Amino acid sequence: MFNRESLILEQYPFEVRQISKGRGALICDTDQGLKILKEYRGSEGRAEFLYSLLQFLKERGDGQVDAIVRTREGGALARSADGTAYLVREWYEGRECDTRNQEDILKAISQLADIHNVVRAFPNEIPGYLQVSGDALLVENEKHARELKKIRNYVSSRKKKNEFESGFLKSFGMFYEEAQKIIELQRQELAKEQKAGGGEGIYGICHGDYNQHNVLFCRPGIAVLNFEKASYDVQAADLGNFMRKILEKHNWDIALGMEMLRAYSDVRPLSKQEEKQLYIRLGFPEKFWKIANHYFNANKAWVCGRNLEKLEKFICQNEDREKFLRRMAENVV
Repeated sequence: MFNRESLILEQYPFEVRQISKGRGALICDTDQGLKILKEYRGSEGRAEFLYSLLQFLKERGDGQVDAIVRTREGGALARSADGTAYLVREWYEGRECDTRNQEDILKAISQLADIHNVVRAFPNEIPGYLQVSGDALLVENEKHARELKKIRNYVSSRKKKNEFESGFLKSFGMFYEEAQKIIELQRQELAKEQKAGGGEGIYGICHGDYNQHNVLFCRPGIAVLNFEKASYDVQAADLGNFMRKILEKHNWDIALGMEMLRAYSDVRPLSKQEEKQLYIRLGFPEKFWKIANHYFNANKAWVCGRNLEKLEKFICQNEDREKFLRRMAENVV
């Protein structure tokens, strides 16, 4: 164990019995249970907000969270001699959510819905820097659409095209049209929201990175970890992020997708506006943009086989993806 970490841990009111490495951090077995020590790159104000939020969830939620442990001096952060900031959080023994196991998936969805319900009663003021503007996703998707056109123009200008570039050009029109339809729907929804003077309760505190790696199944129940990217945004963003990752692994299985929606709605019913927001997040061909953007920013002299594999897989899945989106659209578009 490095001397720096030893000095950091001495700032806390517990005795460390054993230390092991894991998740890019140090997991500590202490006389007060498992803790994890990790370098922290955010502001002190954000750390204090996270402390309050996680304490609230710890006391009011029905699951477990990696609540921040205060130092002996009462700080949310500890600092090394060179000023580097660290957080110590509660930690749990358990296994990650199994993306092949439907029971795990639906339990993780229900847990997310419960967290969204609980944080709606969070009494503290949300700092301005955590509040995502209402048009942020529209601006981002418009930017991604422009980048796709830029990549299309670049690839078209190349005299000798490799297999990836040929596949990209063949599928560009289909996915670009999808992107434009979603962007137009976003503009319509934003105009309605501005006219109505609010988002009908679609905004709330979001986890910000809800995925299978941050959901642990433990003996006492489910633990949800790593709230560092928490923000005040459309809560359907968390649900959309999780659903997209799972459905990509299950070839956009309609039955599973509908079960996921039911699992969330049984705990926290979605309004029509939230259903549209979810549709928008699943409907934009983000994966296509990511693959193309990765290609464009890489060394063109060397073709990454993984990029081609991802592109071919996404294209193959798209028929099932469109079927799922059409099923969603029956109720929301």
